[in-house]
Amino acid sequence: MLVLTRKPRQQIMIGDNIIVNVVEVQGDNVRIAIEAPREVKIYRGEIYRAIQEENKNAASPLHGLDLSQLPKNESQ
Repeated sequence: MLVLTRKPRQQIMIGDNIIVNVVEVQGDNVRIAIEAPREVKIYRGEIYRAIQEENKNAASPLHGLDLSQLPKNESQ
């Protein structure tokens, strides 16, 4: 992890095409603006984690399924 100290109107470059601008600092709040190509997805951390959890749940078709409730196949 890289930790940087920046002041308002200063930037951080990520690669050649992502720019993080420090817009404003007020107490514990920092406002940033991110310039990135449209194909780069940008999410707040808590939103990203929620999306990952939903994707994980959606990929588990047996999640919460009680197989004991299914009828038994009598021909076996």
